[in-house]
Amino acid sequence: MVSKKVIITNPTGLHLRPAGLFCQTALEFKCKITFRHNNSESNAKSVLSVLGACIKTGDEIEILCEGEDEKEALRAMIDIVESGLGE
Repeated sequence: MVSKKVIITNPTGLHLRPAGLFCQTALEFKCKITFRHNNSESNAKSVLSVLGACIKTGDEIEILCEGEDEKEALRAMIDIVESGLGE
């Protein structure tokens, strides 16, 4: 398992469009991808799970990847968050 903490920098947090992009990226990989925020863990491959986490601008999340392509998945998830999630 690999993990890394990142700060959400896009101005609107993980609302519907960025949450969809976040999930779309996670779905490209075979490994299990979750994230932690405020002591709860959510499935990065589920839009409802991502939206339910109520992630806002400036929040820190920890992305966790576990499985055969975990390193590539973590890099892609960090890249999409650091790029501003399309906004």
